[in-house]
Amino acid sequence: MIVSSTAGPVTTIELAREAKRNALDYDMLRDLSQAFTDAVDAGARVIVLTGRGSVFSAGADLSGPVYDPAFPERLVEVIEQIESTPIPVIAAVNGPALGGGLQLAMAADLRVIAPGAVAGIPAAKIGVALDEWTIRRLVSLVGGGPARGILIGCEPLSADRAYDLGFANKIGDLADAQHWAATIAGYAPLTLRHYKMVFTGDGARDEAPKDRHDAMIAAWMSDDAKEARAARDEKRPPVFQGK
Repeated sequence: MIVSSTAGPVTTIELAREAKRNALDYDMLRDLSQAFTDAVDAGARVIVLTGRGSVFSAGADLSGPVYDPAFPERLVEVIEQIESTPIPVIAAVNGPALGGGLQLAMAADLRVIAPGAVAGIPAAKIGVALDEWTIRRLVSLVGGGPARGILIGCEPLSADRAYDLGFANKIGDLADAQHWAATIAGYAPLTLRHYKMVFTGDGARDEAPKDRHDAMIAAWMSDDAKEARAARDEKRPPVFQGK
């Protein structure tokens, strides 16, 4: 479900679960983590992360383990691994990047987004909540106002809007991302590593206060989260009660 290929100093890692819109489950996260480890161990200078087919990633597999309390923790671990990878990572957002898919793109250092792609985090529609890193990093990337629209308003970003806000560095396809990666691979690795460390040291990894952490867990364990799951199975809109 993860396909890696190498061209010179650039390794391209593809989410390759097209039948499920590259949705994330435990196997995907395990293989993605291993692919990043293998790329670094093999001496890659830049990694390009993309989705196979027409979707980058639809996020966590709602028919799978997303409501398992351990799954968000595992997703956070993989996001932390991508963020701390000691070489530049470019997300080639080839299509919709939703929920956990957008989180993967946010963990990258640079983003190239296809003209027709959209990005969003509709967690409020399914009764779950995001970790502190995701919220803080989104604010760091797009600003407080747009971040509130994306999270509270569940408003998706178009490619043009993502570029205008600075979330996307370029509008283009996978080939554009790979070409940029090949150029960056010729730059001084120690300089790039230092830049990456400074950029990711934006406070997003600071420990959340207990009350905020508890609020996130309360959402995941709530009756509303169970209602969203039932509504999905029954193909109806959820009715949230705030408990």
